[in-house]
Amino acid sequence: MPRFPATLAYSELDTPIGSLLLAGETDALCLVSFPIDRYRNVDRSGWTRDDAALAEPRRQLQAYFAGELTDFDLPLRFLGTDFQNQVWQALTEIPYGETTNYGAIAARIGRPPASRAVGAANGANHLPIIVPCHRVVGSTGALTGFGGGLPTKRYLLAHERKVAGVADATSAPPGSGVPRGRSSPD
Repeated sequence: MPRFPATLAYSELDTPIGSLLLAGETDALCLVSFPIDRYRNVDRSGWTRDDAALAEPRRQLQAYFAGELTDFDLPLRFLGTDFQNQVWQALTEIPYGETTNYGAIAARIGRPPASRAVGAANGANHLPIIVPCHRVVGSTGALTGFGGGLPTKRYLLAHERKVAGVADATSAPPGSGVPRGRSSPD
């Protein structure tokens, strides 16, 4: 688990997928937490509720869920290892409305045999939605584990496909750059 700074501003944001916990410093967003993920129960004893301090992340997430924003423009604080940070940066490059797979991310960062490690880094992402780990699927196109739960992952992918006007392209291989619409049960 990342070591979050002891003093952060935090806010709660109601969304179609539930209440998101946002936390950040004055210059960067550090956390987006789903209602059911492991980061929801971090020690917040030194944190201060400050919706105004997180106004811009709140505004951008609201615009995302309203279908008005497809690219986030926020300063982010990655709190991971060098490898995790490389993976998370690569996730930010997955186009809106598209998916890729763990092997493609591993190849993108120059570590082709590291697809399992990419999966672990993906699972440790503490800035989901903004760092779109939900856009990563298994090599067969099947949905895989997700910190916010598979129903949330399905929702986010369907939301993005709808906004992007992407048809269900389940025959395209993951990582091909062709938007996919598969929502297979896992």
